[in-house]
Amino acid sequence: MHTLAEKLTAFERLLKIMDELREQCPWDRKQTLESLRHLTIEETYELADAILENDLDELKGEIGDIMLHMVFYSKIASEQGAFDVADVLNNLCEKLIRRHPHIYGDTKAEDEATVKANWEKIKLQEGKKSVLQGVPKSLPALVKAYRIQEKAKQVGFEWEERQAVFAKVKEELAELEAEVENNEQDKIEEEFGDLLFSMINYARFLKVDPELALERCNRKFIKRFQYIEEQASKPLDEMSLSEMDALWNEAKTK
Repeated sequence: MHTLAEKLTAFERLLKIMDELREQCPWDRKQTLESLRHLTIEETYELADAILENDLDELKGEIGDIMLHMVFYSKIASEQGAFDVADVLNNLCEKLIRRHPHIYGDTKAEDEATVKANWEKIKLQEGKKSVLQGVPKSLPALVKAYRIQEKAKQVGFEWEERQAVFAKVKEELAELEAEVENNEQDKIEEEFGDLLFSMINYARFLKVDPELALERCNRKFIKRFQYIEEQASKPLDEMSLSEMDALWNEAKTK
């Protein structure tokens, strides 16, 4: 691993290259905060893919891409006279020190739960009006539900027993079934949402990441469905469901 001096030299090199690209490259000169936004989101998902695939070489590259974007945003902001990368880093350092009083102050925190609870209290002291304020509006709904529940937990708004959470899941399922019988689409959608929210809550109690679990299920389905496509003796739309199901069962053994 590199020394601190070598790490600082590498970061200085990146900043220098960013300055050169912004001055000399037509594409880099054209970029704005808004134009980079969707690219950053794409890079973030690529980073997530590398983590799921446990591809550390790919992860190294994706971390670099994200870091480039952070430097890029800082460069644009400095051109507008708002702040530069030093302001970003100092602001981050000050926030980390402020939110870790068990390291940099006199507060005691012996476990992760206490650290998280202290973190949320400090955020409210900093002017946050709600513990849910830090959950991004544009997060995918499944991830957002998980983060909302985690935030609420930090201030004690949480079920005490896992069995009670599972009872809530069954209650929501029964309510969904009732609305399906009533055939009111708006109510069906509402109850379906309630059921999903309760399932995500139950996942937390089982110490399961629902996003990760669903993505692994997606990948498993893709692998098995593609096996059907590869092994099919005729186009899928000409096959019966029983024929496709037989290949599906074969795929499950592969």
